[in-house]
This record gives sequence, C-alpha cells and structure tokens, in this order.
Amino acid sequence: MIITDARILENGVLVKKDILIIGGKIKKIAQGIDSDEKIINAEGLIAIPGIIDSHVHFRDFEQKYKEDFFTGSCAAAAGGITSVLDMPNNKPPVLSVDDLNKKRELAKKSVVNYGFYFGTDGNNIPEIKKAKNIAAVKVYMERTTGNLAVENVENVFKNCKRIAVHAEGKNVSKAIELAKKYNNYLYLCHISTKEEIEIIKREKSNKIFAEATPHHLFLKSNNTPFCLMKPELKSAADVKALWDGIDLGIIDTIGSDHAPHAVEEKKSGGCYGIPGVETLLPLLLNAINEKRLTLKKVIQLCCENPVRIFGIKNKGFLKEGYDADIVLVDINRIKEVKNSGLFTKCKWSPFDGMKLRGWPVMTIVNGNVVFDNGKINDIKGKKVVFSR
Repeated sequence: MIITDARILENGVLVKKDILIIGGKIKKIAQGIDSDEKIINAEGLIAIPGIIDSHVHFRDFEQKYKEDFFTGSCAAAAGGITSVLDMPNNKPPVLSVDDLNKKRELAKKSVVNYGFYFGTDGNNIPEIKKAKNIAAVKVYMERTTGNLAVENVENVFKNCKRIAVHAEGKNVSKAIELAKKYNNYLYLCHISTKEEIEIIKREKSNKIFAEATPHHLFLKSNNTPFCLMKPELKSAADVKALWDGIDLGIIDTIGSDHAPHAVEEKKSGGCYGIPGVETLLPLLLNAINEKRLTLKKVIQLCCENPVRIFGIKNKGFLKEGYDADIVLVDINRIKEVKNSGLFTKCKWSPFDGMKLRGWPVMTIVNGNVVFDNGKINDIKGKKVVFSR
C-alpha cells in the first residue's frame, strides 16, 4: 500500500510525505511517490511510528474472563499500539520455559505484535538461563497481583543481565544498588512518587531506565475501587514530579500497565489494576494539545526509547527498511471515552466520560490495516524480536 499526504515529524517539523509499504516493510518515504499500490489518503492526519507498550497484563490462561490476547490486542490496536510486552504474573505465572511457550501459543491470536517478560520466584534461575527472546526478567519486590514477591532478590540480579522491577520507595534504591553492583540493565516500572524521581535522578545511568503510567500522570489519589492499583495513585505533588521527570529525561517510557479486572471484581475491592491500552495514546495526544508535551517527546517515550531499552529489532521509527508499524492520528479529533465503546473485555475505564482531543484513526501492523475508524480487522501480529 501507499499512504499519501501524511504529515510526519522530521527534525522537529511536520512535513507532508508519502509512505510506500511493500512486504510489511517501509520501502520508501518521500514526496510524490508514484505507485500502483492500494492508496490510503492521509490528508490532514499525522503518521507516527506504532506505539510500543512496554507494560501490559493480557491475562489469558485461567483469567481469560478478564482479558485474553485477542481482546487485549484489539484494544491495543484501537489505541494506536502496534507492539506489547506482556508481564509474567498470570495465573499460573510464567516461571519456566514451558510456561513461556504455552503463552506464546496463546498470543498467536493477537492482532498486534507481542513480546514477553519472564517471571521469577527467586528459585528458577536455571529456567531463566534457558529462556530465549525475552524482554527482561520481571522481579517483584512488592506484594501485588499474583503474589510473586521475591525474597532473595540479589540472587536474581546476580544471574540475570536485564531486569524489570516492581519496586516502590526504598526498594527503588535497593534495585538500583544491586543493578550497579552486578552491571544490570534495570527497568523501573510505574514510578509514582516525587521521592522515587529524586532517587533515580541521583543514580541515573545509561543502564537505568524509568517508566511512568498514564494513570499516575493524569489521576490523583482516589479511594474508589475502580482506581485501586499498585502502586497506588498519589498526590498532586507526586504527579507534578512525574511530569518534571519527563521534561528532565528521568522518565524514559510511558507504559499503560494495562491490568483489567471484571466489573464485579472491582466493585468488591481487593483487585489491583486498571485497563489502559486504549487510552494511553489519546491521553498523550490530548496533553500535546494542552501544551504539556510535544509530539517529538511522545514518540521518544513510546516508540524510540522502548526500542533502545529492550533491543527491539526493526521497530519504533518511520524509516525505510523498518517494519511498517504505523499509526495515523487526527490531532484535532475530539471524542469522549465511553465504557460501552471499549474493545477491552472488561468494558470499563477510569477515564470514562473524559473528552480528549487527539485520537488514532488507523493502526497498521506489519503493513496490514488492523484498526480503521472503529473497526478491527483480524490480521495476526508477530512476535517481537529482541537483539540482545
């Protein structure tokens, strides 16, 4: 296909270009490309690289009533996300290569690209060493969904080179200390407090990365069960610190931490997590319209930096030779988030009723139109390939 008259960001400026896609790859980006391929007219739209969501929980296995790889990936595509990295705290958790292979089979129904973290209980080092093509080993230093909190954390750091952590407060310092001791790549998930930002600012290096979530950026402390999550929502001062952390380059990525639960489960309390893949990009586009972010920064946080941090091959950039994972966005479209219109199986969002300006209108995965103005085309994604 050929996408005509799309505006793309070049050197900080939006310029009108055509994008020729052949064999699932970006073949050419230029003005006035002459081709007989199928034409997608992108007049008035902006083309950006497909969003890479580095933090999702697509459930499946014994909790597929909450979400599965098909419904979760449809929600992701509707939100402009073309690749997801799925966490291991399923039921059962992914602690062995056999568990990982079973999840990879389930993921074949996904309409977006998919990669995986490997789990640990502190006692499965031999299995971790056998695992291939994973984003990182996820270490839970806190109690949360799945009860995978690890006691012998140091043994994991000693034996794994790329680690993602759920760490809060003083455990952020502990994780960084261990990462520096054993020369790990460290990915700090869902940072949420001013104190944590200050810790990371002091200790930041080219191997230490931090993630923020949309809910910690756009919501404040709330005691309703639908806003119950780990880490909890924080104060206005903490929210400001996260935004400052983005501006200063302390925060490297924004991941949805998409963690759906059934409505009745949330009403009863005790379930941590909220859905987020459908609203991640619209919230950020709305923030662009409010002058809180730039388009360049969003692309860095959600496309380029995940590629750099996890060593993802051929994604994250609108460049010739790269995979044709592309989102067309209407930066001026105003639409209300409505529970009834969501693709996620759980059918609710803490942002229900919020009017946002800026929405994805088409999501292209590996050169295939998967989402088009509210409709999902069931064309399967591919596994994400990590270069290290």
